[in-house]
Amino acid sequence: MDILTLVGLVAGVAIVLIAMLANATALTFINLPGLAIVFGGTFAVTLIKFRLPTVVSAFRLACATAFTDRLDRPTDLIREVGELARVVRKDGILGLESHETGNEFLAKAINLCVDGHPPEMVEESLLQDIDQTMERYEVAERVFRGIGESAPAIGMLGTLVGLVQMLNSLDDPSSIGPAMAVALLTTLYGAFIAQLIALPLADKLQLKAEDERRNRLLIATSIQNILKGQNPRVITELLSAFISPDQRRSADIGQET
Repeated sequence: MDILTLVGLVAGVAIVLIAMLANATALTFINLPGLAIVFGGTFAVTLIKFRLPTVVSAFRLACATAFTDRLDRPTDLIREVGELARVVRKDGILGLESHETGNEFLAKAINLCVDGHPPEMVEESLLQDIDQTMERYEVAERVFRGIGESAPAIGMLGTLVGLVQMLNSLDDPSSIGPAMAVALLTTLYGAFIAQLIALPLADKLQLKAEDERRNRLLIATSIQNILKGQNPRVITELLSAFISPDQRRSADIGQET
């Protein structure tokens, strides 16, 4: 589990709630008309921008990736594909048939190789898989950025509604308070959704997509070189470009024989 994402989200929400409740009660910040305007309006605008299956898929992807740390470390992948290259050099491509891996993309690549597909077809299949995966991440990121853009705007609309209600009720002092609550709290709700939930999750999805793309490109590059019959040591040297110099030194990547 990606504990830092959960800690950051919980800590951000908790800090804001503590500040809100320092000199007031929870009921002070609960306004049902304001909540209806912001949450209902944001949801409606999101459905206008995106199809419902797209929104559902975006939330599923966010839950499956933003709050989990399921990606393999590049150094571990480099070691694994280096071992695959040594197996192929010793036993041929069919020697990969008995190899078990927890990485779904690498397992797919191995199956394509073992099935005897031409290198060009294997490369095309892997690159298409990468493109489709990145497209899913991009759409999910756009959904959350759309929510982050819409929520504050809807909050401002709620503020205008509350101000109009207040100005129309100046002759009735008892109605000024509820109207002012709608005016102020809708802006708060919109900023809360955008700055503490939607936009941080969009940024996290972007980072996860970059990590996923790097790992998949690393695997695709290694498979291409294995099929070309490259020396395992040369393959490891080539793949070291996917990690930082510090990671290479700490993991002794590029120094294996």
